[in-house]
Amino acid sequence: MNNTRFATAIHIMILLAKSPDQWLTSDWIAGSVNVNPVIVRKEIGVLRGAGLIISRQGKEGGSQLARNAEKITISEIYAAVKNADVLGKKNQNPNPSCSVGKEINNHLNILFEDTDKLVLDFLEDKNLQKFSDQFN
Repeated sequence: MNNTRFATAIHIMILLAKSPDQWLTSDWIAGSVNVNPVIVRKEIGVLRGAGLIISRQGKEGGSQLARNAEKITISEIYAAVKNADVLGKKNQNPNPSCSVGKEINNHLNILFEDTDKLVLDFLEDKNLQKFSDQFN
């Protein structure tokens, strides 16, 4: 991933894990992440769609974790916001007349899938609560 989506999402999730009984607003969360609240609302929507967050609107509104932080894996958060292969993008137009060009993307697909699986497997063993416990 060559962007900050995962870092933003994990930041949001840690804040929610640290305040399990409070409804945190996107404005408050944005202040901690130091980004525009629109970015936080977008990521909250994605995390809510993945079943990781619940939200309510209104004066007493905000967001909370959908379940206990011990039951949420870091791989779930990663999978929710992942929008690129770990190794980057493939060349979309390799030369089909070239012995390498005509086969490169087939071989890269396998390499990319295997790498993504390694990342997900590594993150699967880490839960949000343990990661969150590193912060005071």
